[in-house]
Amino acid sequence: MIYEEKTIETIPVGPLGLIPLKSCAELGEKVNRHLVEWRRERESEHKSTIAFTGYQRDNYIIDAQTPRFGSGEAKGTIEESIRGDDLYFMVDVCNYSLTYNYFGQENRMSPDDHYQDLKRLIQAASGKAHRVNVVMPLLYGGRQHRRSYRESLDCAYMLQELQHMGVSNLLTFDAHDPRVQNAVPVMGFDNLMPTYQVLKKLFKDFPDLSTDKNDFMIVSPDEGALNRNMHYASVLGVELGMFY
Repeated sequence: MIYEEKTIETIPVGPLGLIPLKSCAELGEKVNRHLVEWRRERESEHKSTIAFTGYQRDNYIIDAQTPRFGSGEAKGTIEESIRGDDLYFMVDVCNYSLTYNYFGQENRMSPDDHYQDLKRLIQAASGKAHRVNVVMPLLYGGRQHRRSYRESLDCAYMLQELQHMGVSNLLTFDAHDPRVQNAVPVMGFDNLMPTYQVLKKLFKDFPDLSTDKNDFMIVSPDEGALNRNMHYASVLGVELGMFY
């Protein structure tokens, strides 16, 4: 019996919308260019059996602003309709290069400032989006992931707060402790490990680097990073050490 091969495509949740905050503007542009080129390639190859009418765009970035008042307070505004869209908010909470004027003084944006701007724009969406996703390369509060005595649980509370605001999925890279996702067991949490990209960048920037066992070893900075560095050491075939 001969079976006819068919290309199975996943129907998009809704029209795709990217909202990169200022802290993630460069990454947002790269993602946007990749999506535009990929969709055009798929369309030209005629591989899809489903007509993605309305999903092909020349630009997936939605204009959004987080202006500040003279008092230092801020607001979030989305300049386009996002009704029914599958939104992806992108924020780099550790981008310390951004500044704003505060009573005549130049003030650098802290992780708290970036996180507040993210919440302002999610509020501005007013629940009209079909689905809300957050791309956060560095997990906000990720280092404060467990409690010792009377301490805050910043990362866990952040995840619960975003879930309460209607966020369906959060994507991050190499979380300090991915077990923090237990705080939101019914919300999507993707912890992507950029192991290959790290090694690729390392050998590109240091082409004369020797990974011979006599010249090179992996040292884990703490116990929490041990699993990650065990993987690096096994892939490169070198010795492993750890600071305690």
